Amino acid sequence: MPPLLFVLGIPLAGGVVLAFAGHREKAPEANVAFSTGTFIAACVLTAQVIAEGPQFVWQREFFIDALNVFLVTLTAFVALTTAIFSRPYMRVERDRGKMTPPRMRLYHSMYQLFCFTMLLALMTNNLGILWVAMEAATLTTVLLVSVYRTAASLEAAWKYFILCGVGIAQALFGTVLVYMAAEKVLGAEGGALLWTNLNAVKAQLDPDIVTLAFAFLFIGYGTKVGLVPLHNWLPDAHAEGPTPVSAVLSGLLLNVALYAVLRCKVLTDGALQGPLAGRLMIAFGLLSVVAAVFFLIRQRDVKRMFAYSSIEHMGLMTFAFGVGGPIATYAGLLHMTVHSLVKSAIFFAVGHATQKAGSQLMDEIRGLIKVSPTVAWGLMLGSLAILGMPPFGVFASEFMIITTAMSEQPWATPLLLVALAVAFAAVFARVQPMVFGETTAHRLAHPPALVPVFVHLGLALMLGLYIPPYLDAWYREAARMIGGG
Repeated sequence: MPPLLFVLGIPLAGGVVLAFAGHREKAPEANVAFSTGTFIAACVLTAQVIAEGPQFVWQREFFIDALNVFLVTLTAFVALTTAIFSRPYMRVERDRGKMTPPRMRLYHSMYQLFCFTMLLALMTNNLGILWVAMEAATLTTVLLVSVYRTAASLEAAWKYFILCGVGIAQALFGTVLVYMAAEKVLGAEGGALLWTNLNAVKAQLDPDIVTLAFAFLFIGYGTKVGLVPLHNWLPDAHAEGPTPVSAVLSGLLLNVALYAVLRCKVLTDGALQGPLAGRLMIAFGLLSVVAAVFFLIRQRDVKRMFAYSSIEHMGLMTFAFGVGGPIATYAGLLHMTVHSLVKSAIFFAVGHATQKAGSQLMDEIRGLIKVSPTVAWGLMLGSLAILGMPPFGVFASEFMIITTAMSEQPWATPLLLVALAVAFAAVFARVQPMVFGETTAHRLAHPPALVPVFVHLGLALMLGLYIPPYLDAWYREAARMIGGG
């Protein structure tokens, strides 16, 4: 049986099982067990693709290649570490009365189904199934964000549902237009929604229809990426949902949405033989970087601050992929990886810090170094890593993006440098007193799960110093596929 079926089947089965047993005492351990199974299956799938090359499953409806195979493993890995982090975190929330047994069932089952939808989106070869998976991810995330059932969480979930629902409707229209362009070339029975078929004939697609299709697809999936001005759902969803949900939103869902944009960009570049898609991505990526930084300065809630940081970094990735070329595309893929690792680690540390302080307001979180040195160092090192301090991987990817921009888009370089400098000053000025200030916080009843924090930061440090050969080969091959040469 192909490993791909286990990668999809395990989280789907986990969602069903935990819908009935997610409130039991051992439910967090079961959540970890299902996530572990998914990660092992993803590793087996990755090893198989490395050894044997791209593969099709289930009558070509699923396709694994260099562009998605390591993203599948990254998604499964961060989902596993987030499940480990959520064990003590959700027990503290339960002890404080914020999570009742029905809410625990909802959280654990939707967590597994959310992982299933992301993996489905990454591995499908069918643009129609991709759209369905992204819509399903929206619905599961709405339930996760609203799990506390407070007025603020319900408002955040409603805003998320409306904005992303409108966005995903635009993506549906774009998908219909792609089918209309492909049907003229492939015929009604020619698999006109299969990406591999479309990629083979992309030069024959009607450029006018494809141009319009990409505009709708970019708006639709760009909403899920969190690009300005379609970003308004993201800070509220991060701030009001459980912290494990913030970790997988920033670390995983945004990547999957950007992956969908990249698949569409490949088709558009081939059909138009021009830079339209890249220019759109440059413009909205740069706008997102600059706008997010100035929103970030004004935040008082720590989770909202790092949510705007996610918008900044997704904008930076979008800008890099828009610039194109082998170096910028390679840097974008590296940045996608290290951002997932570092940002999820930050939210792990932030989750424990906010539970200790009993507040998400940064003015009320002080002196973590005295209460829990490991949480404090996790937050400080994670913040330095995401701000681009060497030798973490974020520095390496940002350095490649900026040096490429200097030669390819010199007008954008000053804007990027100013934005990154302002972000550094704003975040560091807020994190430093949170770590080293005076405190009245107390220790938690359940010891925090800090291994995921330092595992993620350790991997991000390694990627700043050394990229393993298999990963380097993936970046190079994926960059070639995206159009980087």
